[in-house]
Amino acid sequence: SYKVKIMGWKEAFIGDRERYDYGSMCSLTYPCAKGEKKKLNFYHKDEAIPIFLATLMGLQHSFAMVGGLITVPLVIFKFSVCFTCTDLQQYAISAALITSGICSMMQIAKLPIPFTKPIFGRTLYLGSGVLSVMGTSFTFLPIFEIGIAQMKADGVLPEDAYGRMLGTSMIAGLLELFFSVMPLPWIKKVFPPVVTSITVILIGVALAGTGMKYWGGGVVCADMIWKEHSQLDDVTGLSPIPGPTCTNGEVMLGYGSAEFIGLGVSVMCMLVIIELFGSVFMKNCNVIIALLFGYFVAGVSDHNGASYVDTQAIKDADPITFLWVETFPLGFYGPALIPLLIAYLVTTVETVGDISAVYEVSMLDTETEEYNESLQGGLTSDAMSSLLSGFFTTMPNTTFSQNNGVIALTKCASRRAGYACGCWLIFLGVFGKIAGIITSIPDAVLGGMTIFLFANVLVSGISLASSLDLHSRRIKFIMALSLAVGVGVTVWPFAFQDMRASQNTANFWRCSDCSDVMLGLRNGLSIFLSTGYCIGTVIAMLLNAILPADSGVDMTDVSKTTMVKELDDDKPESDESPEDPITEEGMEAPVEVEQSEGLSDEK
Repeated sequence: SYKVKIMGWKEAFIGDRERYDYGSMCSLTYPCAKGEKKKLNFYHKDEAIPIFLATLMGLQHSFAMVGGLITVPLVIFKFSVCFTCTDLQQYAISAALITSGICSMMQIAKLPIPFTKPIFGRTLYLGSGVLSVMGTSFTFLPIFEIGIAQMKADGVLPEDAYGRMLGTSMIAGLLELFFSVMPLPWIKKVFPPVVTSITVILIGVALAGTGMKYWGGGVVCADMIWKEHSQLDDVTGLSPIPGPTCTNGEVMLGYGSAEFIGLGVSVMCMLVIIELFGSVFMKNCNVIIALLFGYFVAGVSDHNGASYVDTQAIKDADPITFLWVETFPLGFYGPALIPLLIAYLVTTVETVGDISAVYEVSMLDTETEEYNESLQGGLTSDAMSSLLSGFFTTMPNTTFSQNNGVIALTKCASRRAGYACGCWLIFLGVFGKIAGIITSIPDAVLGGMTIFLFANVLVSGISLASSLDLHSRRIKFIMALSLAVGVGVTVWPFAFQDMRASQNTANFWRCSDCSDVMLGLRNGLSIFLSTGYCIGTVIAMLLNAILPADSGVDMTDVSKTTMVKELDDDKPESDESPEDPITEEGMEAPVEVEQSEGLSDEK
């Protein structure tokens, strides 16, 4: 009986060695190796995988998420709320990790909501019931940045401005909750693939530009690069005019300095090496491994004795932390409401796409009632996660699409791995020293990682667009006009957005002496028009609603039709062949007709 108990614990913890092959997951890849590669076992959605494997798979999912999870709160708190407040930045990172863990476990579960069947005629669920994880969404990053900047210019404290954005986001999140109880065909009709692909492309374009600012040394000094223009010497009388300085640790250099660019390149080089030689485990964690490598390079390097890494941030970090250690008064900021509503429309579409992708990589049928229940439950969980995120002092949480790639690579769709991932994220968030390490990473290293991570969003949008009929004149017109405006204002938003430290001066609507109501309306319009994916999505939805379907194209080849007619007119009446090589249904090349009929070269 003792041996049976030992074997039972071993099976529960490690599992059968033939079924669970840990070696294949950790074996390095040899690009030039020949021969057939060993196939991995597939672990289905409800398979009770052993504890050790669930822990290992959960760690992979959490590492695949960490790079994206830390970026949004770090960027907002470092460059919008308080650049020097490392304690706030560390708290924001820890809170984002803990919130993501809690919301991921809620999404993976599929809990029936009581008393919904008498009201809606069907049982509603909370959670998708598949391995779909949650994290802080990049979609809301530009809106939070612009909204906080406008409120700071109006004299609002940065922490209060962040709280108002959280409150406004929670109110706007009710829209996604409304969509979650709507019939699925209605949602698909409002957001067809042409609209969703344009939206995701524009989000990727905006984020890639932001990543480039980090790579050169930092967002603030990147936005002030205009000070280095030589023509300003004559205007100001200063030669040269004091330019922007980027601070990475103890190093202070100008934006785009070779030292900063080199740190970002080290991250990209490691990404390439992992893609060439990395194991399945390493490829799933490529972002965090490359980020740590760049961090290592920065740690062992210096500039004239000055360190690129701020070790004081690690020393000052609390050993243990949790939610509500820092709080922000919730409020409401009207100008950001419409852009946030559009952002929730975007995340609604993204959630439908992400859950559909999870079904595909999990080898599940999307033509079932279970799939429809998962979509409904997933949207409800997505909306509730965004509402809870506000109470948890973090930005809205939505589904994370990059983890679908982890499922595809590891062949593990078991929900146990998802629960383990949630536990890992909470663990990483509770230990404050981990947040301290993250906040000490130089901006240039972070930029080398984020520009790659953000570009993946752009690639996802292009992938969605590839499923469209790009030969259709209607589709091309919708994409061209929407992307023209969306990409245009993303690349150069200052037609509608105020320059830094020059509030209410954009020429499209100067509002230096406006009333509070007109100022709020003006700022809301400024956010909407200067956020590429907001204006681009609205244009795409409008064009998709008013443009008629293509009439079709007649693909008849006139040159071949004329040739057949000439050959039929010149053919002798007595020459009848039961097997004429030229027919109306299948035309062969003229050379074959000449050979069979003996026609002249001219004919």
